[in-house]
Amino acid sequence: MKKSKRKLLAALLAAAVLLSAGCAPEQAAPVPPKEPPDPPAEETEPAPGPAPAPIPEQEPDLNPEPAPAPEPEPAPAAEPADEEMVEVKDYIPGIFVDLKYATEDNFTGKVIYDFTNARLRYGTVRKLAAVQAALLEQGYSLKIWDAHRPAAAQFTLWEVCPDPVYVANPNKGYSSHSRGNTVDVTLVLSDGTDIEMPTGFDDFSTLADRDYSDVPEPARSNALLLENTMADHGFTCYSGEWWHFADEDSYPVAE
Repeated sequence: MKKSKRKLLAALLAAAVLLSAGCAPEQAAPVPPKEPPDPPAEETEPAPGPAPAPIPEQEPDLNPEPAPAPEPEPAPAAEPADEEMVEVKDYIPGIFVDLKYATEDNFTGKVIYDFTNARLRYGTVRKLAAVQAALLEQGYSLKIWDAHRPAAAQFTLWEVCPDPVYVANPNKGYSSHSRGNTVDVTLVLSDGTDIEMPTGFDDFSTLADRDYSDVPEPARSNALLLENTMADHGFTCYSGEWWHFADEDSYPVAE
């Protein structure tokens, strides 16, 4: 009896132990602590690259090529002789040229010669350049109406107007224009603007002579300025035409 009771009690204790073990709440597994984040990487300078290799010194050239010789400067052009015929604008660039006999704008109404560049003896051009320089200082310039006139052109003029008062008779001699030392000029402003003069070109009235008492101001003053400046630099003045001037140095007739 006592043994059966002890067995029963032992069984009850064992059952109680098993029951307490099965009903106990499960404990949560411990959460491992979070590891702190890695600190940001520090910026570092890039590692220097390899040093450049030293440039080897070049050995001196024992036989250097000679430097090319400088090109010789062109020799200055020789100054023309006084009797040489030249184009006026080559030596007086600022002068104005309006050759009337190269157009129909002349008293004949016909073209007398087929060139438009004024040509004169170089000696005459040098004097004309001095006139131009003196006039430019006062705000004026020359304009050429006629310069060298070939003898053939003089014959054409005589055929149109056979009057020795206005046209030199080529059968008895030559116009001084054919010598290349005579020029018909007027006065203009330095920019080429026309100013008042006694008459136009090839005017055959008494107003065209050098008696300026019958022309108004400022035409009189302008004509006198032109005449006096030309005379001061070696030109003679034809009394019948205020625009006509001949170099005091004469030359032979030139075609």
